[in-house]
Amino acid sequence: MQDTLQQIRRLTLAITKSDGAYYYFARSRQVNENTLMLLYALDDGLPHSQKQVCSDWLLPKTTVNSVVHELRAAGHLELISQANSREKLLALTESGRAFAQALLLPLYRAERAAMERTVARYSADFLDAYDHFANCFAAEIFAQLRPGSERKGNPT
Repeated sequence: MQDTLQQIRRLTLAITKSDGAYYYFARSRQVNENTLMLLYALDDGLPHSQKQVCSDWLLPKTTVNSVVHELRAAGHLELISQANSREKLLALTESGRAFAQALLLPLYRAERAAMERTVARYSADFLDAYDHFANCFAAEIFAQLRPGSERKGNPT
């Protein structure tokens, strides 16, 4: 049991360091970390709904809505109507793509360098293991938050 708790603390510290690196990167570029994450999510070149962004990136709807308003006001984001749907898709404008690329390029370089060093040492299997852990952990948390869940309370 103690070994598992130490492993969890070690992993949590690693996650916190990664999250902190994104936070400090955003602050060093004078943007909010939520703006950074939305631009990151939209920088794949595909339109996404706000609901999809919230679900995929676990961002609160109000947070995404606020960032969307800010980016639209700056001319970096457009809303695209969908046939047979009230929900609009989010897409970066040309100026938004340029803004995102200028902002994200140094971040992508840092991520790439860290990934290359990590894969060289541990192989790409670490991604499968971490992805599995993250999915299991999220499922456990959401199960505990579900009304009437028997798993509420201390997880140990």
